[in-house]
Amino acid sequence: MLFDELQNMKNKALQSIESAVDKKSLGEIKGEVFGKNGALASLSKGMRDVAPEDRPKVGALINEVRNVLEAKLAQKEEEMARKELEERLNSEKIDITEPAKNCERGALHPIAGVIDRLTDICVNLGFSVVEGPEVESDYYNFEAMNIPKNHPSRDMQDTFFINDNILLRSQTSAVQAREMEVRKPPFKIVCPGKTYRNDSDSTHSPVFHQMEGLVIDENVSMADLKSMLTIMMKRLYGDDTEIRFRPSFFPFTEPSIEVDVSCPTCHGKGCSLCKGTGMLELLGAGIVNPKVLEMSGIDSKKYRGFAFGFGLDRTAMILNSIGNIRYLYRNDIRFLNQMK
Repeated sequence: MLFDELQNMKNKALQSIESAVDKKSLGEIKGEVFGKNGALASLSKGMRDVAPEDRPKVGALINEVRNVLEAKLAQKEEEMARKELEERLNSEKIDITEPAKNCERGALHPIAGVIDRLTDICVNLGFSVVEGPEVESDYYNFEAMNIPKNHPSRDMQDTFFINDNILLRSQTSAVQAREMEVRKPPFKIVCPGKTYRNDSDSTHSPVFHQMEGLVIDENVSMADLKSMLTIMMKRLYGDDTEIRFRPSFFPFTEPSIEVDVSCPTCHGKGCSLCKGTGMLELLGAGIVNPKVLEMSGIDSKKYRGFAFGFGLDRTAMILNSIGNIRYLYRNDIRFLNQMK
């Protein structure tokens, strides 16, 4: 009797599984067969009425029915999943040959573009690109650059101090100080990155970007510095760019110079960008002070060096004829669209 009931239940369940049209109906069949009060559980309870000598056969048949139905359910679930995926692929298919609508072309931010251009120029000239921490110690930011405490030149940099010894770096020269301690001459490095000063107007921002370069080798001279800067500026602004060098002062270089270039907008004729002078002040540079070399463990009697540094924000403003530095940080989509 139980044998017949098991066979009938199996055949009926197989037909139901085969005719199921979705996951919901398949789940209902699964509950009816394998649930706590399902058909298989009910028939299994009838084992107590089976003669002891027949119980092994009935138990084997119950396991066989369970295995057959579980396999059929798994097969049906797989078929439904495959069919559902095929339907989704067909319904969501995109014709990639059809022209896209309202497709806008992006562009690099002006500062990111300048960093890429200058980095490529410096790498082609043999420089290695290095980075350093933006939260810096007073030693690397100032003292290692020959700017001791209470030095007048610190007044030029309104620094964001976290405590007496920790600050937001006011110049990427701190990276040079760190690299001079671990590198053995000769070497050429350039370090782009963010810097911070408590300064804000149409041409200054509390957060801005610098790129500084350093070359340490034997017999380095001011002529090497001037020739390298001339190459860099012409590659950046064009072959017709005129370069002017003026004496200046920086604590970490001696002698020091400032570099002007002819205005790329008016080509030296005079305009609002260059305030009618035809020239733009661009960067500072000089021969590395021997004291800076000695503090970093480099023999100043054997090696010399030159360094240069300039603001990337100002460079981006010059190259893109941007009149106010705040435009670079407002994230105004109308302004950024002009950079395409």
